[in-house]
Amino acid sequence: MNLFDLSGEVAVVIGATGVLGGALAEGLAAAGASVAVVGRNADRGNARVEAIQKMGGKARFVQADAIERESLGKAHDEIRAQLGSPSILVNAAGGNDPKVTVTSERPVEGIALSDWHANFDLNLVGGVLLPCQEFGPEMCGNKRGSIINIASISAHVPLSRVISYSASKAAVLSVSQFLAREWAMKGVRVNTITPGFFPGEQNRALLFNPDGTPTARGHSIFGHTPMGRFGEPNELIGAAVFLASQKASSFVTGTDIRVDGGFLSQTI
Repeated sequence: MNLFDLSGEVAVVIGATGVLGGALAEGLAAAGASVAVVGRNADRGNARVEAIQKMGGKARFVQADAIERESLGKAHDEIRAQLGSPSILVNAAGGNDPKVTVTSERPVEGIALSDWHANFDLNLVGGVLLPCQEFGPEMCGNKRGSIINIASISAHVPLSRVISYSASKAAVLSVSQFLAREWAMKGVRVNTITPGFFPGEQNRALLFNPDGTPTARGHSIFGHTPMGRFGEPNELIGAAVFLASQKASSFVTGTDIRVDGGFLSQTI
């Protein structure tokens, strides 16, 4: 028995037009799942689908905005019609709005409440709540499903400068555990993955100088990470395939898998 074979499963990856979400979509497809690549950017989404198809996988791009329930509903109908009933949901949409980053010019007391709410809408409402409300009931009705929400190390230890991002990601952990408890007896497992520092579009300018060398913040991260480097997107795939597989993780729900190079184990 192949514990990590996802053949016959339909995976919905929201935020698959991004770096990490895209890697997860490719990884699930490589394991045999039919993947709905969901996001707002059609060019990036179709490029990701093409990459999956070139490696022999099955995928379809579905355009949707995760913070709009009506948009998610239309995407759900399209996925069901084209690929079948979803059994895996990966919520990888999210990020940090620079307007909510604390700087010397913008202290905590200078953050606008509207910007604070926008970060929570992105990371918690669109990043977890609305997709779970849309796809979760069908999974519960089918008595099977795996939901994987992407958290952050800043959910565990608030990082400097990103106060609203840290708070919203901490809420992702809490809501995920709540849903795990609510849906466990309905055959749906809900877990989280906590990535460490993985360079992407949102944080590249904070981690690298224009010449490609690490910034002071980047060097600080290396010093706090026992493995002494950033993560590569494909290093998240193993955890996702494990949690997605009913055969491999049938008794795993309400847990968090850290893929952080040891960042959260380092103190002094």
